[in-house]
Amino acid sequence: MSGLLMAEEIESKIVALKQEAKEVRKDDLTMIAKALSGHPGGSLSLVEILVSLFYGGVLRHDPKNPSFPDRDRLILSKGHGCPALYVMLAHRGYFPREALWTLRKLGSPLQGHPHRGLPGIESSSGSLGQGLSIATGIALAARLDQKSYRTYCILGDGEMDEGQIWESAMTAAHYSVDSLCAILDANGVQQNGPVKTIKNLEPIPDKWRSFGWHTIEVNGHRFAELLTAFEEAKNTKGKPTMIVARTVKGKGVSFMEGQSVWHGKAPNPEQLEQALKEIEAGDIGS
Repeated sequence: MSGLLMAEEIESKIVALKQEAKEVRKDDLTMIAKALSGHPGGSLSLVEILVSLFYGGVLRHDPKNPSFPDRDRLILSKGHGCPALYVMLAHRGYFPREALWTLRKLGSPLQGHPHRGLPGIESSSGSLGQGLSIATGIALAARLDQKSYRTYCILGDGEMDEGQIWESAMTAAHYSVDSLCAILDANGVQQNGPVKTIKNLEPIPDKWRSFGWHTIEVNGHRFAELLTAFEEAKNTKGKPTMIVARTVKGKGVSFMEGQSVWHGKAPNPEQLEQALKEIEAGDIGS
């Protein structure tokens, strides 16, 4: 295939991914508004990461057979970002899209944090700091069982305050768990304010390198960078990989971007209308 044709194919793929990201953002905010509660800021910052995984050819998965043994595993450690994951699972066919409008309703399987039992959810999460330990254990189990599946774990930067994260980071590096890829949604804002003023993490990439991880830093809203990083992670041997994805909390909605007040607050009808217009008119992911 010529270089020109490859470039056209890549551009066409990115256009499709960008459109999917818009649809995810719109459903994400709509379901949170219907529920009158949820976490828009930290779910909007995740969108390009999740679209890359589920639509970019990264994850090995099958919505018609969610538990097949050789599937890749995804752990959403920052469980409050689950609205975006729920939308992604619905769009991929794990359950009907109409179920999204039951978010946080009594009896709904779409709880405020992921609960194992919903198709596509590998582990209950939401108590911050635990996901990387779970993911490390799953990846070690793959080695013991001589399975080829990979394990992915999405973390939040506010979550890095938890000491258990660093214990599991040491463990994964010590055992050279190269089938494990962590993605840090580094949106710079946690529940009560900027991460740098609450407990400064920088320099984040250097910290992970010092813990023995192969570390890649990308713009977490650019599909080309994300897909390249995931491919590099697959080709890395002897070390787990950390992808530090620099993102924006509330990405795509002007009045939510970078604002801690939108960590766990649902938009009212007027705010939702404005947000949906901005998302439709926006251009994220190039």
